Amino acid sequence: MAEQGKPSLLSLRGLTRRFGGLTAVDGIDLDLAKGDLVSIIGPNGAGKTTLFNLVTGLDRPDAGEVRLDGQVVTGHSPEKMAASGLARTFQLGRVFGNLSVMENVLIGAHTRLRAVRPATPLIGPLLELGLALWRPASVKAEEEQLREEVRGILARFGERLLPRIDQPAYSLSYANRRRVEIARALALKPRLLLLDEPTAGMNPHETANFTAFVRKVRDDKGLTVLLIEHDMKVVMGVSERCTVLEYGEKIAEGTPAEVQADERVIEAYLGKGATG
Repeated sequence: MAEQGKPSLLSLRGLTRRFGGLTAVDGIDLDLAKGDLVSIIGPNGAGKTTLFNLVTGLDRPDAGEVRLDGQVVTGHSPEKMAASGLARTFQLGRVFGNLSVMENVLIGAHTRLRAVRPATPLIGPLLELGLALWRPASVKAEEEQLREEVRGILARFGERLLPRIDQPAYSLSYANRRRVEIARALALKPRLLLLDEPTAGMNPHETANFTAFVRKVRDDKGLTVLLIEHDMKVVMGVSERCTVLEYGEKIAEGTPAEVQADERVIEAYLGKGATG
């Protein structure tokens, strides 16, 4: 549950997803208040990424409800969820290999465009294309402002990305491609950031840097962060609260220390008898 007395930014009630006879997510309740930093952990196949897909609109639940800032957003498209201030990364990194680092991150700001996106439902896409080709002064000014913002975001990663700002993403290391994906999510200026195994492929030093990075971004930007992570050092180092899934069910919830000592959690990871 969100901290008592704090209104929930994200609220899940009875969220359920079935694939044939398999229940991948089974009646999950979860609350995040503004500024929370929460991890979702569990063995492979526990339903963690499926839960992310349901929250972000990439998949639709069979039952249950998703609320964002009190508004029902169950089944909204990913585009609508992004426009509502929700950004995510993916378990398997998704960058545009032939685009530069700058271009990849700028894509994350697309929902924030104003000068090049007329609010005209029927012919809006055609007008947007025309303005992008014609590029009047208002469009150029907005573009330059966003580019400056991107440079600021990349600077948060030290020397990892900024010196490579014009390089194609395919030329980057796997860890740096992961960083580009996180930077792209931050370019949306989200209220809620969902990170799916962001330290995958990083060495221990890079993982430690990432842990400090997430906390600083949360503190500086007032973000709410929901994190899927297998590295328990990251979970223990960054999380204020953990939710543990097994076979789609929530089996434990509490502080990292509490869930680490929970017998059901130990059994889920190590097998029955491990608690002894």
